[in-house]
Amino acid sequence: MTLSRYTWHSVWFWRIAVLLILLTVWQWGFSLQPKLPWLVPSFIDPYFISTPTGVLDKLSHMACMTDEEGQLLLGRAGAVAACFSATDNNLLAAISATLRNTFWGFALGVSTGFVVGLLLGRSPFWASVFDPYIVGFNSVPRIALVPLIVLIFGLGDASKILTAWLIVFFVVFFNTFGGARQVQRDLVHVARVLGATNWQVMTRIVIPSTLEWVFASLVPSVSFALIGVIVGEFIGSERGLGRLIIEAQGRGDAAAMMATLSVLVLIGVMLSGLIHQVQEYLLRWR
Repeated sequence: MTLSRYTWHSVWFWRIAVLLILLTVWQWGFSLQPKLPWLVPSFIDPYFISTPTGVLDKLSHMACMTDEEGQLLLGRAGAVAACFSATDNNLLAAISATLRNTFWGFALGVSTGFVVGLLLGRSPFWASVFDPYIVGFNSVPRIALVPLIVLIFGLGDASKILTAWLIVFFVVFFNTFGGARQVQRDLVHVARVLGATNWQVMTRIVIPSTLEWVFASLVPSVSFALIGVIVGEFIGSERGLGRLIIEAQGRGDAAAMMATLSVLVLIGVMLSGLIHQVQEYLLRWR
């Protein structure tokens, strides 16, 4: 459904209004908690979740824009480079590692899930053969496999990519499988009558009809890929945003945890928006 320009203005107004309300409650809600305990939850405590200003200060320090006292580093010769070289898991290195592993896990999960789902969706015999194995493996929470994956593949990128792949594969597979089985048989019969080969039926009817189902799974899949990578980094990692969160938890640094979570929120929103734009472009024929 397409919204009018006026409606979009209203949507953005309320989006910004909700954001401002949440930030206001987060910043000053704790001071009102003793007076209004029925309105302000007890977990809105700077000790647990910091404050927006505290998170912004911490984020600028983690990005090597300011030092621990809040003084700008940009005007000091070599200060920014020294800040980034002080740790192997600085904010930029962590973002790079997490995004890289998310991309490869997502790409491998989508490609393999699409191919396997398409093949089994068009082959009732092999779908019946593999059905109990797929159902059985899918019933195991992928998150429960992360410690085993880290044990086998180590703390490097491979374990994070494999975790993201496992999660994305089944999401894309089941959507592709369902889409391949829902292709209208009349279209296939007509193509056969007109002399179409199996390859032409697959490329000109089955795959285009299935793509809409596949793209419906891509937006949640990219979020699941990011979740898989972060969980893998929680269990054991050399670098990444998940490791930053675990290190901040060990120090009891709520501001650093919330700053890293804010970066994850921005990454998730941008990735979902990018996938949505690609989806709209590739399915413009609709």
